Formats: sequence, C-alpha cells, structure tokens
Amino acid sequence: MTPWCLDIGATPVTGGVHFRVWSPLADSVEVIRCARGEEASCPLSRVGEYFQGTIPGMGPGDCYWYLLDGTLRRPDPASRCQPGGVHGPSQVVAPDSFAWADGQWRGVALEELITYELHVGTFTPEGTFGAAVERLDYLQELGITALELMPVAEFPGSRNWGYDGVFPFAPHHAYGGPDGLKSLVDACHRRGLAVILDVVYNHLGPEGNYLHAFAPYFTDHYRTPWGDAVNFDGPGSDGVRHYVIGNALHWISEYHLDGLRLDAIHGIYDFSAGHILRDITRAVDSLARHLGRTVHVIAESDLNDVRTIAPPESGGHGVHTQWCDDFHHSLVTLLTGERNGYYADFGLFSHLEKAFREGFVYSGEYSRHRRRRHGSPSGDQPPRRMVVFSQNHDQIGNRALGDRPSTRLSPEQLKLAAGAVILSPYLPLIFMGEEYGETAPFPYFTSHGDPALVEAVRRGRREEFAAFGWEAEVPDPQDEATFRSALIDPELRSVGWHQQVFSFYREVIRLRRQLPSFRRPEREEIQVTGLEADRVVVVRLCRGQAELVVLFALAETSCRVRLPFRHGRYRKLLDSAEPRWGGPGALAPEALDGGDEGIGITLAPFSVVLYGRDRDDRRRNGGPMPTEEG
Repeated sequence: MTPWCLDIGATPVTGGVHFRVWSPLADSVEVIRCARGEEASCPLSRVGEYFQGTIPGMGPGDCYWYLLDGTLRRPDPASRCQPGGVHGPSQVVAPDSFAWADGQWRGVALEELITYELHVGTFTPEGTFGAAVERLDYLQELGITALELMPVAEFPGSRNWGYDGVFPFAPHHAYGGPDGLKSLVDACHRRGLAVILDVVYNHLGPEGNYLHAFAPYFTDHYRTPWGDAVNFDGPGSDGVRHYVIGNALHWISEYHLDGLRLDAIHGIYDFSAGHILRDITRAVDSLARHLGRTVHVIAESDLNDVRTIAPPESGGHGVHTQWCDDFHHSLVTLLTGERNGYYADFGLFSHLEKAFREGFVYSGEYSRHRRRRHGSPSGDQPPRRMVVFSQNHDQIGNRALGDRPSTRLSPEQLKLAAGAVILSPYLPLIFMGEEYGETAPFPYFTSHGDPALVEAVRRGRREEFAAFGWEAEVPDPQDEATFRSALIDPELRSVGWHQQVFSFYREVIRLRRQLPSFRRPEREEIQVTGLEADRVVVVRLCRGQAELVVLFALAETSCRVRLPFRHGRYRKLLDSAEPRWGGPGALAPEALDGGDEGIGITLAPFSVVLYGRDRDDRRRNGGPMPTEEG
C-alpha cells in the first residue's frame, strides 16, 4: 500500500472522482465535466480554505475545468495531466493504474551517483519519454548510475527548456504524459539506473499560469529574475507550502523517482523559522523511509551558503547535496581563458586547487563580479555534499550561441576536464553528449503562444548577453530551427576523435565505480597539493592501506615535477595521453617508486594520470602514509 497519497486535485475513487482544490480567494467552485462534446457542472463544498466533493460517474480519462465564482474557467492547479496543453482542460488520471515492475528497486546511494543530465526533447529525434527508453542501454554501457531529467512539468507549446512550467504535477503531454514518464522510470530501474527530476519551486512560467485566481501562491514582497516569487512565508503561505511539499512527494510516490533537483534555490525566499528547503527534505526523507528506498534532494544554488547542505542540528537545511558552480568556473577559466561576467572572479590556479580541496572557492572572500564578500566555508562538509561538472544545461545554454566546450577545447583538454570531474572526490555530473564531444549547441529555446511574451524573451536574451560582454547574435529562442540545432547525435561516439573521447569517458567512469577509495571519501582522507609553477594539481585519496594519486596537468607543454612520496610503489591505472585515447603519447612511467628525495615524473600537456598503491605494496615497503610535507 502507498504510504502517501496526494490530497489535492482529482483522485478516482469507487463510483466516481474526488476533487479537492485550495481556493480561499473564491466564494464558490464548481467542476465542469467535459465529455463527448457536452458539459455538465457540479458544485463543490467549502471546507475551510478548500473546496471538495465526489462526483459520481466520472473516471480516469475524463476532462474537466474548475469554475470559480461562476465566471472564471480554469484548469486544476494540481492537474495530473494537460492533454491539450497549458490552456486546455485538465484530465483525470488514475495514480495506481500503471503496472510497475520495479518492486525490488531500492535506489542508488548518494556516494554512488554518476549522473547524466538530459533534456527529453533533444535527447532523441522524437523527443519523448518512450524514445529515451531506446537509448538506456547506451547509457548503461557508458557506466552512469543516474539520469537527471530537465523539468518535464507541463509548459507552453511543444519545445522548451522546462523552466517555464505551469502545472507542476503534470508531465508534459508532448513528451508522453504520465504513463510515458512512468515507463521511462520503470525501464531505468530494470537497468539499475536511478532517475532524478529537476523541479522548479522558485517561480512558475508566465504563459498558462492560472494560479493567481485560486489563492495567494505568489508574493510581490520579493522579486526573482524569472517572474513573481512563490509565497513561502507571507499570509496564506501554509497552503503554498502544502502544495509544494505535496508536489515533491507526488513525484516520489506516484512516479517512483529517486531524487529531486531543486532549481535555483537562491530564488526561493523564505524567512520563516522553518525554511521550506528543510521541510521538503524532511518530508522526502520520511516518505523514503516508508517506501524502503533511497531518495535524494539536490539543490542548485549560487549562494555558496553551507547552511543549504549542513544538517538541521547544526543550523542547516539538511539538503543532501548541491551543485558546485565554483568547481566548474575554476576549471573552465583555466582551460579557456574566458573572464566575462561571473568568470571575472576566477582564473587563478589557486582557485582550482581550493575547489578540489574544499568545494566553494568563495567562502567569504570579496567577489569582484558581485562587488561584495561572498560565500561561507565548506571545507568541513563531506565531499558527497557537492555535485561537480565541466558542462551542464546552464553553463552551455546560457552562452550567447549555446556553444559547447568541444567547439573551443582540444580533445586533450576535454579529457582533462572529464578526469577532473569524474576522478574528483565529489559527485560527478555529465551533460548529454559531453561523453563523446557532441558539437551541436544547446541554445535556449521556447514555443510560446503569446506574441508579446515571445518578443520580450527575445529582447531579454539580447540584453542579457550584451551585459555579459558577448557580441555574437543570439539565436531566436522561438525559431524551431534553434530547437532543432540542439538535437544530439550519439552515433558520433563511433567516429574519429569522438570515439576516443567516448572510450576515455567509459574507462574513467569504470575506474570511479571500481576503486573503493572513490566511494564516500571523507575530508581527512583527501590531500590536495597545488604545484602552481608547473600548473599541476595533485589529489591523493588515502583510505586504510590503499592510496590513489590523481595528477591533473593544465600546462600547454610537458612538465617535469617532483612528488613528495617517499614510500611505496605506485602502478599507473590511467593516462589520458596514451594513443588509445587519441593522446600524443604517455610520458608518465607505468610505475613509480618512492625514494628519499621523492618521485620525479614527467607529464604530458593537458593530461590526467591516475596511480594506485594497494595494501600489498604498502606491506612490502613499510613506513607511514606519506604526508604533503613529505
């Protein structure tokens, strides 16, 4: 039996459908049933701030509207399905009708997440949940352990990034609707893949947003860059919080999802004593325990506020992990030399060294981009509290042309970036196509129906990039060709340098999954050394008697460095410069032997090299684990 059921919206019951809607702003609410071209209305009864009632004769598949005060016809704020889009009627869905085959599924542990972010509409030519199922074997071959879907809640038109959604409970009809998403999740679980969904709780899109007529879902006390802020702490906010927490639990209970990625929490404003992030996470944790499954709550935040991931007992919100933009910015600026916009805060070698060591680079220092001090220290947080990446939808799509790193970086640099992310102590995330060097752009695209809104979006994109310092002509978001340009082609993975990059990604992921030291490393097990003169970062993972050493060489030419390792024999496990990965030839030896003066090693330009020392090596050579001071 499901331990939690959605208590708002339309729910089939014996003999009919039960309706419940939060609508304190209305004096009366009726349900208008649409069947066979005819309409019939039935009033609901007020119970506190809600209207509810059971209508006999209705069932799954029936469409309906709410009629407010006899004049306003509106879709259901908690609609489970919008078959005609955001402006059409809602449809009754039976939440328990899908034949799940994942009864033994228990999820993927946080420390085992290797996440693949994808956009359903551009992941396949068909752009549907069903078509995505056909590519799951490919993702399993790659070695990832979790899919992360960009938002799928009903949005205007048929093509959109998903952050303009206006029906948070309804999977987009063009993607395949409720059953399509359930089929995708079920298919993933059969292959041992978790599914994480990107959800947007900081705003709703402008087109098709009919919530204002029902209740005080929004507030003008705060402003977001995307529209009205959601009312989490003002008058009437109890109903809003119930709606949002119910949405989080709905995805986990009805769709068997394994995690939620909370979009842009810096746009969630809540100054109440119990922050909504804490309440969402507590509710998700409680439901997960009832279900006997592992479920993750992941935040996207540019605040560098450690309270997001700190446990409640130490004053935090207790979110399980969060995206770490600082790692991306530190890595990309060193590889590309870009310094526009927020990249102005990055570009020093010491930034990347600190990102590897602590996560947040800005932990109270002055930010030139923000013109103030920024961030709080994160060095005492376990590395699994951070998700890192060299690409994601934002860092590509929020460029003027949506161009990918593969159009600006060499294959050697792409492999170095992959190694830095996947062999870091943090949780790695890959953006679709990255694994073989996809060259198709990922620009921002929409299919709004409101001409004024279309023009406003066009103008806003142009102004945004002018302020960022990009002079390129921004692709028209509304043009279908912009959307079509973003379709990826995984068949590239079998051609030329793409094949070598793909093979390298597979190997790096395999090593991450195989080597125990990459699983749940603690801060005290990690040593980071920056050799700035040589532009080399050394990351050592020391667990028990085993040790891994990862060398990241960011220099444009080969370099000779000395490592302060005086004991043990190290075997090479990976070298991105090897010809089998398309490299110029390995310079690092197959094995290293520590001596009184440390170890000298030559590294190829833009390379990543991994060495390991196992228990047998340690017992043979004796002596304590070497320290940074050596």
